[in-house]
Amino acid sequence: MASEFPRSPRVMKGGLVAYRLPSTSPSVIAFQYNPDEVSRSLQSQAAGPGGGRGETNRVNGPPQETLTFSIEIDAADQLEKPGENATVVENGLHPVIAAIERLIYPSYPLVIANEALALAGTAFILNETAPLTLLVWGPRRVLPVQIQSLSIKEEAFDQKLNPIRAKADLSVRVLTYRDLDVTNPGYWVYLAAFTQKEVISTLGKFSAASAIAALGRL
Repeated sequence: MASEFPRSPRVMKGGLVAYRLPSTSPSVIAFQYNPDEVSRSLQSQAAGPGGGRGETNRVNGPPQETLTFSIEIDAADQLEKPGENATVVENGLHPVIAAIERLIYPSYPLVIANEALALAGTAFILNETAPLTLLVWGPRRVLPVQIQSLSIKEEAFDQKLNPIRAKADLSVRVLTYRDLDVTNPGYWVYLAAFTQKEVISTLGKFSAASAIAALGRL
């Protein structure tokens, strides 16, 4: 959404995109307000003790990366125009909150199918999985993630006790090529992000000669 000031730059909205495979139709949760901050933690997957001499820097795959951020949701703007936002007037923020919560739930039809199979005494139960979720934080950061924790604080309510202002705190773990099968689209999304990181890391880089010259002046 662009700013009301004509000369202000257009700010992209971050969001979460969820795919319940094999469906190719995603559920998109665009951030109403971009988080003010995103905390990132990277833990090296060092190979550990026991390696021979010269293997100190050996790693067991890419680092484990965790991102934490908060999403603020407010229905005030929609409630100012009730004729154009009947769904919000009737339900408040329940639809948005439910969409966020579904990122950590298995597919409802699959759960019902498994319950029916269990009641029928069938030993074979279908695998229940959460959707493939992509964190979209600008064109240079699109990552497959798994929701590690979700905390929702509902801060204001309407006459029907529907939440109309809320804050969701999320912690997500980046899924890598070690976590995903090559047939999973998230596998290729991660490799694309990995490739982009490799390219971006070279921008503005000192040449070897410049670096040696700079060190010599210290």
